Amino acid sequence: MLVVTSLIDETANMVIRALIERRVQVARVDPADIGTALTFSAVLGDGRDSWGGQLRTPSRDIALEEVGSVYYRRPSSWRSSFPDEQARRFADTETRYGLGGLLRTLPNCRYVNHPFATQKADFKVAQLQEAAQLGMKIPKTLVTNDPKAARAFAAQHGPIVYKSFRGAPRTSDGHVGAIWTQRVTEQELDDSVSVTAHMFQEEIQKTADARVTVVGREVFASRITTSDGALDWRCGDWGELVHEHIDVPEVTRKALYAYLDFFGLKFGCFDFALEESSAGDQSSEIWTFVECNPNGQWGWLPDSDAIAHAFADVLLEGWWP
Repeated sequence: MLVVTSLIDETANMVIRALIERRVQVARVDPADIGTALTFSAVLGDGRDSWGGQLRTPSRDIALEEVGSVYYRRPSSWRSSFPDEQARRFADTETRYGLGGLLRTLPNCRYVNHPFATQKADFKVAQLQEAAQLGMKIPKTLVTNDPKAARAFAAQHGPIVYKSFRGAPRTSDGHVGAIWTQRVTEQELDDSVSVTAHMFQEEIQKTADARVTVVGREVFASRITTSDGALDWRCGDWGELVHEHIDVPEVTRKALYAYLDFFGLKFGCFDFALEESSAGDQSSEIWTFVECNPNGQWGWLPDSDAIAHAFADVLLEGWWP
């Protein structure tokens, strides 16, 4: 079993512990360690129609042909040590397409998730369209760089919110920032909108949020509420969040399976906004699809131990006795 991730990844550690409990041979690799901490060689041709070779770390010697499954989590950003910027960018690109390409092309492997599938599923515009086509309720959404279109959307569908497509880029020291969902008014939408792409949505008058983690066909769902009714629960103190088990409606559950199948995913973290229905009870709440993170975090959820074992089940399916 190959786990492709950074050294500091507690979510991956939970899955690794679940695999070790089952006596699985696990090797952890961070492609950014290329150099003395990671060497590799692979051969194709001369009777071979798939790559064969080895990955070597200070603690592991991994035969590529023996890898039966890959848990592709969150490897570090490429970090070659060349002082010259142009040389560094060249080396990072070569590593990405050489070693990175090899780790995406291992023969007869079960990937969770395959990075190609993760990349395809990482575009929110594609997520929203697929959710809508599967019959899930989505917020009215505008993607634009036209200030007039943005103001007209706000006037017609306000109150509206702004959401980033990817969030803030990494800083020079490697830290990742965040841009939370925020309310915007028609008056705030000036000509600066034209500079880049924006996503605006009608604000859902929610009573709570739901985080639904799907691993294979296992579904783990939590109703999330905040003490202050925050627009975006991620921006506050996660220790103060209230988690309660919630049952996912069967029609939504089937749509989530179809969503994962469409994108070729084995796993996804889905976020929904929950609205009170006319009946006024939780069993008939309205579920509005917000997004799906195809490589989302789940280690902080109450069901994290069960989720880790579900990952182990999916990773070992079909090849481990």
